[in-house]
Amino acid sequence: MPMNPTDFGGALSLDGYGPGFFRIGGQVHRGPVIATAQAVRAWGGLDDTAALLDLAAEIDLLFVGMGADIARLPGDLAGRLQDAGLMVEAMSSPSAARSYNVTLAEGRRVACALIPV
Repeated sequence: MPMNPTDFGGALSLDGYGPGFFRIGGQVHRGPVIATAQAVRAWGGLDDTAALLDLAAEIDLLFVGMGADIARLPGDLAGRLQDAGLMVEAMSSPSAARSYNVTLAEGRRVACALIPV
């Protein structure tokens, strides 16, 4: 079966990942990051709630990649993000990267906050 490339319409897709890094829009980023269709920025991890809350004006859905394994968001963080109007899904970082790309290709307002594997 032939594979057809996905057209992200100029949005930044997650191209790959490895130990301690993510490749987003063709650029390598080390450490935790937040990716949106327009930009990638360093993220301070789960303690950096302000960076996640700042996304509420530009996205509807946030995937949080918790590293190599599936983990839950701390209850207070999940509640604060939902109170800000964000739909939040926590999962492993590989799953979050794939979910982000699929949702991005659908043209939805999405971001991904990723902890490296």
